[in-house]
Amino acid sequence: MSTETATRPERSGLDSFFKISERGSTVAREVRGGFVTFFTMVYIVVLNPIILSGIQDGSGNFIGGTSDLNESKLLVAVGTALVAGIMSILMGLVANFPIALAAGLGINGLIASMVVAHAANEKITFADLMGLVLIEGLIILVLVLTGFRTAVFRAIPKPLKVSISVGIGLFIAYIGIIDAGFARPAMNGSVPSELGIGGSLDGWPTVVFVVGLLLMAVLVIRKVRGGILIGIVAGTVLAMLLEAIFKIGPRVYQDGKLTNPEAWALSVPHWPSSPTNTPDFGILGQFSLLGSFEKLGIVTAGMFVFTLLLADFFDTMGTIVAIGAEAGLLDEEGNPPKTQQILVVDSIAAAAGGAAGVSSNTSYVESASGVGEGARTGLASIVTGVLFLLATFLAPVFAIVPSEAAAPALVIVGFLMMQQVTGIDWRDMEIAIPAFLTIMLMPFTYNITVGMGAGFVAWVVIKVAKGHARAIHPLLWVIAAAFVIFFAKAPIESLLLR
Repeated sequence: MSTETATRPERSGLDSFFKISERGSTVAREVRGGFVTFFTMVYIVVLNPIILSGIQDGSGNFIGGTSDLNESKLLVAVGTALVAGIMSILMGLVANFPIALAAGLGINGLIASMVVAHAANEKITFADLMGLVLIEGLIILVLVLTGFRTAVFRAIPKPLKVSISVGIGLFIAYIGIIDAGFARPAMNGSVPSELGIGGSLDGWPTVVFVVGLLLMAVLVIRKVRGGILIGIVAGTVLAMLLEAIFKIGPRVYQDGKLTNPEAWALSVPHWPSSPTNTPDFGILGQFSLLGSFEKLGIVTAGMFVFTLLLADFFDTMGTIVAIGAEAGLLDEEGNPPKTQQILVVDSIAAAAGGAAGVSSNTSYVESASGVGEGARTGLASIVTGVLFLLATFLAPVFAIVPSEAAAPALVIVGFLMMQQVTGIDWRDMEIAIPAFLTIMLMPFTYNITVGMGAGFVAWVVIKVAKGHARAIHPLLWVIAAAFVIFFAKAPIESLLLR
């Protein structure tokens, strides 16, 4: 036996399977990263029911097929946590990538708006729209298995991939600022957003955010292990103390107006009377595959599927690039390892969310917070997934963490991702303008897909105008055309329905 072989440390089965040492990580870092990702994502277990459960569909029922609003919220919460847990674990095992999945924000809002718009006339139900989500997920899965989605991913120019990562960093920092109430829509409507309440910071929840943000910044600068997780825990403890002393309570809306803007945004940080709940999985399987086509018609249902398809298709690509770049896992062309496997799991998650009746599941950009804590492998995703499964019957415990305590992690990680902006050649306007549009429009429109689409269309238009059309990858022509349809979907749909 050679000296080199004799002195080489023996790798455990866990280390070998997930390539933990190879990627410069440790089991402890992966576990911490999984916890941090979970705590920055767990809000979806509370928020998804709020978005989907307050609306009656064409059958007169709430989502889940029940007339009881509280029962509906519990069904959605349990289903959301279950699918997120299973899909995140699957991502870790199949793709070995530090990214977790859950019900996609934006898509659930789109579903809710479709119910509001069509429930009265067409008698549309949540089950009908979940059938469209399932169809969209299956279409994306076919595109992955045929290699088309992977080919599109690889066709994206590297400068655009860098700008996508930077834009997502700015976007998640903006999400953190808004979720914490540090910036809000202006009370008088004179400007889109303003500092705090009426241009001033007010309320104990804001104090929790500011203290948590400064604490995390100091810990990250000093390279303290677990700094982001420590910040979330410390912020939660502070929030519980403040709630116990001042009885702040949740924000309340009356007649569409917020009556107590200085209260907690989403969940009230106090220890629950019972830490457990009995999970009810009755929402699973509540979908109608063709119901929407019968009630809405082929054009309207088809445009809805197209919108979902484009959002899922490119949101995931942007998220993968951003997470991979932050983790240092991208190759020279900006592609992550096991791209095909990542996209397959994400596609299955989209279909699974529809089949489970809780909206399309997708890769979460908040996973960057776990990467910021040191996660580099799929073990972190499995940890996050296990915590989501625990949340199906420990939801009251996880609801303790208010968004104001978790939001600082998004701001800090957004900063870390923004550092990649130096990888863009800002002196070359042919590159800089599409990159700028991509970065700017993600937070300004609160939509990753819009930013990416603007960047793709601008890239093609500018290349053609400069006489460099031959340099455009053939698939980029297809992508740009698809986004032109996406941006003009409302007038196109109106024209087709004439």
